[in-house]
Amino acid sequence: MINDIYKQFGIDDSLVDLVNNVEKTIDFTDIDKLAEHNQLKVLYAFIKNKVNDSHFYESTGYGYDDIGRDIIEKVYSDVFHTEDSLVRQQMISGTHALSIALFALTKAGDEILSVNGLPYDTLHRVIGLHNEKSSLIDNGISFDYADLIDEKFDFEAIKTKIKPNTKLIILQRSKGYTTRHAFSIDEIKELITFVKKINPKINILVDNCYGEFVDISEPSDVGADIVVGSLIKNIGGGIAKSGSYITGKKDLVKLCAYRLTAPGIGKEIGSSHNENRNVLLGLSIAPTIVSNILKAQKLFAKVYNELGYETYPRFDQAQNDIVLAIKLKDRDKLLRFATSIQSASFIDSYVKPEFSPMPGYDNKVIMASGSFTQGSSIELSCDGPDVEPYVAYFQGGLSYSQIKLALMLSVNNIK
Repeated sequence: MINDIYKQFGIDDSLVDLVNNVEKTIDFTDIDKLAEHNQLKVLYAFIKNKVNDSHFYESTGYGYDDIGRDIIEKVYSDVFHTEDSLVRQQMISGTHALSIALFALTKAGDEILSVNGLPYDTLHRVIGLHNEKSSLIDNGISFDYADLIDEKFDFEAIKTKIKPNTKLIILQRSKGYTTRHAFSIDEIKELITFVKKINPKINILVDNCYGEFVDISEPSDVGADIVVGSLIKNIGGGIAKSGSYITGKKDLVKLCAYRLTAPGIGKEIGSSHNENRNVLLGLSIAPTIVSNILKAQKLFAKVYNELGYETYPRFDQAQNDIVLAIKLKDRDKLLRFATSIQSASFIDSYVKPEFSPMPGYDNKVIMASGSFTQGSSIELSCDGPDVEPYVAYFQGGLSYSQIKLALMLSVNNIK
């Protein structure tokens, strides 16, 4: 009966058998244990803060005394083991939240140092690498970066590049549009320990997008001063409709709140617009959603590895984020891959993705995302720049079965 359902999607028995046989060889025990740990951690934070029905109610206007918004930030602080958090729909994307933090934690004359090479494309214009007005550089904040060596931190280069005016070090946990591995918590801990020995006053910011709940610890557990992420990625569980979070040391979160609203006002305002329930519900199921994605991506990677494609990570490597990069080496194959992901989506499954200019990106990008929330990459999605070697960056999926179907469709379409 299962094969009959797959035939409705144009998938024959031989491909179903291939994927099912590969699936039988994979041990998901460690991922199940990870999900159990993180699910209980989140549940404990809800119980500790006595979350109740009254926290679902909306606020309007200024949002004074929004008890749901305030309890959400306490829950986030307990999940991340931090002093304070800022969780707001007014921060419309991960890039927006990162921009708020970068501007809030530096001033004219300070320098920001990126320790994993250039950061993700959408931050280039925030920094001012193309001479943008109102950028960090335009406001007198300098920027430098240390490239990686064999996907590892270049500690000697980092030590050399740390100057007396280095105020903030930024680290992007996920791979971005590269084929490097995403950084593990142990690697992040090593980097933080190294920097703090040089200058304990330097603040360290971790871009945690795509990384929440892929380990039993978060960057804040190993010394990150500030951690930033998006609610329409891992931690929103596919339920949160918008927003981002900033969590970490209380004084730094306060500065970020001042940047988001105004000095002297900070966290005291910001209406929730009936989103508190969605944010809480999304967080409550996020560890299980993430574990489903990690399982399905193990299967995805192993099938593509056996078909001769390079994936990052490989099937037998650690998963430190929910992004699987597949080197297709062919523009048409990337187009077909993206079309396959779109065709497995709940929304807009009939749409054919095309390479197009995108705000904040230097090259044309193809994006597949038939999602209930626009741009949600915890939902089934993929994207890739229109440049060689034509790598597909695949992420998300709210159910294991949907991701498994997407795998079969993609293999069927690029063969």
